Amino acid sequence: MVRFLRRLTILVPFVVAGCAQPPVSPSCAPGTGAPMAVFTLYLGKSIPGRGDLTDTEWRIFQDDVVTANLPNGYTVLNGNGGWMNPITRQTIKAATRVLVAALPEAPESLAAIQRIRSDYQLRFRQQLVGMTVTQACGTF
Repeated sequence: MVRFLRRLTILVPFVVAGCAQPPVSPSCAPGTGAPMAVFTLYLGKSIPGRGDLTDTEWRIFQDDVVTANLPNGYTVLNGNGGWMNPITRQTIKAATRVLVAALPEAPESLAAIQRIRSDYQLRFRQQLVGMTVTQACGTF
């Protein structure tokens, strides 16, 4: 029994470490393309201390930042978001641009998305830019 417990004590850290691995890219079936990361950014249009983001401001940002970082394409959707003000407990509603880009799973893909997020936050004084990432198979 003591020998069993010693072996178990040696093996447990390796088993636990194996559980902490990052998610594995999907195995893509033939004809469904290659593994990709699908990034979705939530870009609020409310600008602190003034009115909402204008269409002209968005076009300039899209041309100068988004297209420059995602030259192979992306999709932009108009949306409406909401969140609860933690002090007043009231729902705050805001118009939002939703940017979706399916990119190769590579460090440079994440770097391009982070440049867009950072620039939008600084340029339009946003507290944050939400982001979700999912794995998928795709081809273009």
